[in-house]
Amino acid sequence: MIEGGLNLYHVQLLLVGLMWTVCLSVIAFVGGGLVGGAVALCRISPVRALRWLAIAWIQLIQGTPLLVVLFVCYFGLSILGLELPGLVAAGIAMIIYVSAYLGEIWRGCIESVPRTQWEAAECLALSRSQRMRLVVLPQALRIATPPTVGFMVQIVKNTSLASIVGFVELVRAGQLINNSIFQPFLVYVIIAVLYFALCYPLSVWSRRLEQRLQFGSRPLSET
Repeated sequence: MIEGGLNLYHVQLLLVGLMWTVCLSVIAFVGGGLVGGAVALCRISPVRALRWLAIAWIQLIQGTPLLVVLFVCYFGLSILGLELPGLVAAGIAMIIYVSAYLGEIWRGCIESVPRTQWEAAECLALSRSQRMRLVVLPQALRIATPPTVGFMVQIVKNTSLASIVGFVELVRAGQLINNSIFQPFLVYVIIAVLYFALCYPLSVWSRRLEQRLQFGSRPLSET
């Protein structure tokens, strides 16, 4: 490499940032998925208090920029004496953010299961939990797969905001490199390529799953 340009250390720093971007994305998806599943079930609960609590959670988080949630988790909690590392604060903020969106996505998928399936399960004298576990959720899972995979792209891209709390993911690594070599175009083009390498396969997978779902749902008379 030319003197003052990109070198092997910089490449290693970008790859480490890429690794932490993937790690934060996994934390956000797994944690947000667990909380989002509970939110989705509360949204369709027969208990009105749970429904309104879930609605309030979704409206609050979806109406708040992720940047603000990150600031609250990192700087706001420090006021209460909780000094959180960047990874922990970013992970909590991403879990909160993802849970609201996945909760609403999955709620829509559960309610999109044909009413006849719910009624058939009732005719079998199954309890509500059995109807959900044995009949509704398996079908909702199939419907929810394409939009869930598609939302994973948004999770990966939104991890870039974690740089504001000092967490060294891909964008933060790029900022550190640019501060030393002052070649923003080169650095951020490489970052864009790395994000594309992460997100494009997920986008293709989501489209294929959606096409497969549409094909599988076509009536026999149309095939």
